[in-house]
Amino acid sequence: MPQGTLFIVSAPSGAGKTSLVRELIESLDGIQVSVSHTTRERRNGEVDGVNYHFVDLPTFEAMIERGEFFEHARVFDNYYGTSRLTVQAALDVGQDVILEIDWQGARQVRSQLPDTVSIFILPPSREELEHRLASRGTDEHAVIERRMQDAVSEMSHHDEYDYLVINDDFTTALRELQALVVAQRLRRERAGKAHAPLLQALLS
Repeated sequence: MPQGTLFIVSAPSGAGKTSLVRELIESLDGIQVSVSHTTRERRNGEVDGVNYHFVDLPTFEAMIERGEFFEHARVFDNYYGTSRLTVQAALDVGQDVILEIDWQGARQVRSQLPDTVSIFILPPSREELEHRLASRGTDEHAVIERRMQDAVSEMSHHDEYDYLVINDDFTTALRELQALVVAQRLRRERAGKAHAPLLQALLS
C-alpha cells in the first residue's frame, strides 16, 4: 500500500481554515485531521481523543523528552503538540493526514519530513478578515485589533508554503483544496504503487 501524504494547513484566525478542512475531510475518503495533544483544560462538550488528547503537564513534558512530537509549542499557558506515532501510523496504512498548525509548527514538521505538502489559506483582503473577526460578536475592539496584528504576523510567512488558497468564495476554495489532495494521490510514485497490478497486467 502506498504511503499517505502529510498535509500542513495554516491560516490566520478568521480565514476560514477550520470550516474548509472540516468540509474537505467530509468530501473525500482516506483523509483525516491529526488530533493534537494539549495540556489545557477540557471545555464543555469537548471529547478526549476527538477534539484533543488531553494530558497533564508532566505527561506532556515526558513526551517531549522521549521525542514523541513532530512539533510542539506553548501558546499562552498551555502546550500543544502533534504525536509522531499517531501521524506515522495513519500514513503507513495509506491515509492522508492534515495538520492544522501555525508557521512555527510547520517549520518543525518540514525539517523532519521534507515531502510534506504545505498549504496556506488567506482571506481576500484585510478588510474582509477584520469583518469576519468582528462578526463573531464575542470580542471587544481591543481583542480584535490584537488578533489582526497576530494575523498579519502569521500571513507574513505565507511564502514558506507550497500552495496558497484564497478563501474569497468558500465553494471555490474548497474545490481548490480538494484538487490539491487529489493531485498528490495521482503523482506517479504513489499512483504507481496503488495500481501496481494494473501496470503489470498492461505491460506484460
